[in-house]
Amino acid sequence: MTLFAQEPAPRLGVPTGALLEALHDALISERRLLDDLIAQMRRQRAAVGADDIEGVDESTFATHRILATLGQARTRRRQLNILLGGSEDCTLRELEDMLGDQVDTRLRDARLRLTQAADLLTREVGMNRKLLREALTNTDQHVRTLVGAPALPITYATEGVATPSSGAPRGVLVNRTA
Repeated sequence: MTLFAQEPAPRLGVPTGALLEALHDALISERRLLDDLIAQMRRQRAAVGADDIEGVDESTFATHRILATLGQARTRRRQLNILLGGSEDCTLRELEDMLGDQVDTRLRDARLRLTQAADLLTREVGMNRKLLREALTNTDQHVRTLVGAPALPITYATEGVATPSSGAPRGVLVNRTA
């Protein structure tokens, strides 16, 4: 059995204006999608703050749709990276350095705006994670108070063990069943 070595893909040489324009469009499209995600993060925070479950659900589903579209946009950019002579996973900074003088101020500006949007999205997601974690903790404590459950979750190891402040169960609205 003979194994054939795969030849490297031929380089296209100097990128055409059409490829650079396509890269610019791809960067603008990705930035718009990130801006949409930022808006959804803010809507989600507002919905959590207003105890609007439907609003949280709507923002979550919208986020999933945007993320799917963003995945397609990133696939498009990876393909452009290859066509422009870079690797699929080449960063925008590396691609810009490789292209040198062919990168105009529009492309640099588009890269900068995309990077700024990504940084802002990272902060927004961090705020939402913190807020959602706090909301879940508060809800969990509220439900435990309503059902008269101990402050700590009951596990097989702690079930039936009395806590110093618990005494007899009181305020139980919901019975546990096995």
